[in-house]
Amino acid sequence: MLKAIGSAVRAKAAGILYGLGFFFNVLKETTRFFSRSQVGYKVLIMQILFTGYEALAISGIMAVAIGAAINVIGSSLLPQFGQSQLMYTILIIVITRELGPLLTAFIITARSGTAIATQLGTMVVNHEVEAYIAVGVKPISYLVVSRFLGVVISMVILTIYFNLFGLLGSFIVVQLVRPIRIDEYMGNLLGILTVGDVLSGIVKALVFGVVVSVVATFQGFSVNRASTEIPVAGIRAVGQSFILIILADVLVTLVQYA
Repeated sequence: MLKAIGSAVRAKAAGILYGLGFFFNVLKETTRFFSRSQVGYKVLIMQILFTGYEALAISGIMAVAIGAAINVIGSSLLPQFGQSQLMYTILIIVITRELGPLLTAFIITARSGTAIATQLGTMVVNHEVEAYIAVGVKPISYLVVSRFLGVVISMVILTIYFNLFGLLGSFIVVQLVRPIRIDEYMGNLLGILTVGDVLSGIVKALVFGVVVSVVATFQGFSVNRASTEIPVAGIRAVGQSFILIILADVLVTLVQYA
């Protein structure tokens, strides 16, 4: 019993240390990425298009729906307590500081995290990674760093896009329920919005982008030889990313409000 527990603990610790080594290796290769002339730029562009551009529609719809819901609920309940102005404060805090980066991270994890893990897992099973090594190409430099940068860049851009749609796009929906003058709405909104609110969402987006990309690529490379391991790697990538994103969100929020 104790021997089994000890073996499990050692295996878990070894996995964590290996993951940290993988993360620092990715960071090291990232610093050299733009100084090299390589075809990795094509992979980077394709990753940004897939992760960022193709997710614009679902991000925009979700942002408008959430912003409109907050506007409608706030404009209905807060006046009963004489706190109508709090609606804009709540809208900014909920969207820019929390739901914007968090929901964007969940969207990218569900779409791109799974795709990256399964794609790299398939390459491992088909011995494509071994072929890169055989011709002198580092898999991390070519396969991981481009996806790492693509996910991080897309995460930041999509978070800003989500925030804009949540704060401004929802105004159009609100007009159907409770008409309000646009100059009044924008004046109240911009009067409360601060640089700290914007930076808070961007910092979280950067952290979440790092988490999703590193976990997805790590799980992709964890596949051995069996094709049945590929969907398992995708599921693990999503599950671990969700957990780490929530933990990172709590830690960053504690640092910001401490």
